[in-house]
Amino acid sequence: MLQTRQNALGVRFEAQCRAFEKEPFPTLDVRKDRLNRLLTLTEKHEAEICAAIDSDFSARSAEETRLAELFVVRAGIRHALSHLSAWMRERRVATSLPFLPGRNRLLPQPLGVVGIVSPWNYPFQLAIAPATAAIAAGNRVLIKPSELTPKFSDLLASLVEKYFAADEVSVMVGDADVGKAFVSFPFDHLLFTGSTAVGRQVALAAAANLTPVTLELGGKSPAIFDPSCDLDAAVASVAYGKLLNAGQTCIAPDYLMVPRGQGATVADKFAAAMTKLYPRLGDNPDYTAIVSERHHRRLADMVAEARDSGADIVEVNPANETLGVSDRKMAPVLVRNAGDNLRLMREEIFGPVLPIVEYGAVDEAIEHVNRGERPLALYWFGSDSTNRQRVMRETVAGGVTINDCMLHLVQERQPFGGVGESGTGAYHGEWGFRTFSKEKPIFIQSKFSAGGLLRPPYGKTFEWIFRLLNLIT
Repeated sequence: MLQTRQNALGVRFEAQCRAFEKEPFPTLDVRKDRLNRLLTLTEKHEAEICAAIDSDFSARSAEETRLAELFVVRAGIRHALSHLSAWMRERRVATSLPFLPGRNRLLPQPLGVVGIVSPWNYPFQLAIAPATAAIAAGNRVLIKPSELTPKFSDLLASLVEKYFAADEVSVMVGDADVGKAFVSFPFDHLLFTGSTAVGRQVALAAAANLTPVTLELGGKSPAIFDPSCDLDAAVASVAYGKLLNAGQTCIAPDYLMVPRGQGATVADKFAAAMTKLYPRLGDNPDYTAIVSERHHRRLADMVAEARDSGADIVEVNPANETLGVSDRKMAPVLVRNAGDNLRLMREEIFGPVLPIVEYGAVDEAIEHVNRGERPLALYWFGSDSTNRQRVMRETVAGGVTINDCMLHLVQERQPFGGVGESGTGAYHGEWGFRTFSKEKPIFIQSKFSAGGLLRPPYGKTFEWIFRLLNLIT
């Protein structure tokens, strides 16, 4: 079976390579047609997409899928359609004085065949958003969706087959071994979204082909409450951001930092805010389940380790339901006084568990963030501009939202990507178009160029021109 899938992958890859050779620079109309078909796929199959993801998760809020996946993708496609003509345009670049009257131009050129490896947590958005950018840039696209959401992956493959020729866009379903084979192909660019550990393996496989990679990873994204923040508003924002998709979001607040002495008060406020959002959990269609038994067990083990170590644990289960036996739902958990050696303080949590860490001066908060690996996101709440500026300048993160959560992700006029352990490269909007393009520099020589005077045989004319060049540069 694996060999059959690998052979099919090879056939599709070669077909896309040959198709790109025949059409190395698709016109604006061709690219818009492909984007419009992608938009039609998104708009006409919303119910099927929501149902498939709900089935894979065993309980996934349809509203969360519509908002965090379909809306984001739809907005991205429409933004690309509106701006594609400008993005494709050959741009003028200033020419240095010694080379006038020659002219510089910059031409964004398609790369060829782009590979996209998408994860399970937002399976539609994180497959189609990068595909949007790659298609806009004029590339052919192969997508490998996650094996942890098999119903959705099969649906995506059938929908893409319905709207696209296999040599335009194609989806390759399969397990982790198929994924390993996928990333070993000599793509012209490879985008991977997932864990840092797997990201390292992807980068190594791509390096064998000198394939450029964009890695969208994750990490322990902090939320920092400054003493100047509106505490109730900040708590409400982080509670929503943490529990969206049951915390299974790469840019979810991983842990919270609060001024010393406020930990217990903040925990009480979080319990109340989470109860308001989800007054019941088990049969609540708004509250999403954990994607797999393995992941559910991992989260439970983290909480058990913290409890056994003496940390303060608060489970927010307003209706006192029994969860995790006949379902994979997990009640939100607040953790205080957790030791730095615990797994939930060292590993990305990726679930509805929120450690609360107290800090003294802003220097201590900055030092705590910088002591760890560079996060994909950072959230700061407050009105003190001096402290805000210090945190912004003295920490490094993939992206930041101030006085709210996760909204930097949906800014089509801003790049989205990680830094260091949380990833490399960026996409969204024009940044995605540029990621999947080669910006080719072009110099157009003028017939009035004096460059010939610098050629052999050298002599007085060369020396005079050379002195002049030194003066004007």
